Amino acid sequence: MNLIVSCPRHFETETIQEIKGILEEIGDEDPKVTITNISGLLTVETSVEPLDVTKRIREKIEDEPWSIRYILRVIPIQVSIETTPEKIVEETLKLAKKIKEDQTYRITIEKRNSNISKSELISKIADGISRKVSLEQYDWIVLVEILGNKTGLSVLAGKDILSIEIAKRELSE
Repeated sequence: MNLIVSCPRHFETETIQEIKGILEEIGDEDPKVTITNISGLLTVETSVEPLDVTKRIREKIEDEPWSIRYILRVIPIQVSIETTPEKIVEETLKLAKKIKEDQTYRITIEKRNSNISKSELISKIADGISRKVSLEQYDWIVLVEILGNKTGLSVLAGKDILSIEIAKRELSE
């Protein structure tokens, strides 16, 4: 998985067609889209760089805002791993090395179908990143998306996570 796509509950089939169509337009002839056991959530394996996908969808919204009807959010995933606290911390710290000394970050953990302690994870990850934390004015989001036994990790700039609603609202301003 290198993308997580959210959609309205019970519109997963329509969303699959929409995301596959977009990915085909930008060069992936055979993306693998999976409906998770979490209503309104899909995972995608694409050959297109995940950050390019969000950028291209954002451009599509600017040109044809009406063409995206079902996708709500697109989250790029840089590393996909098995869900264990040790692996999550280890791999997240590897990704966090790109945060420069003068930059700030926040940790966001989205946890579904898991009993892993969010606060323990945040504490262990924060202990390993010797940079300033800022919950409001951050340069990077250290993102941990736990989906049962699979976890997606990313270190992203705020604009890298694409909310369709926010992108459309920004167009009308």
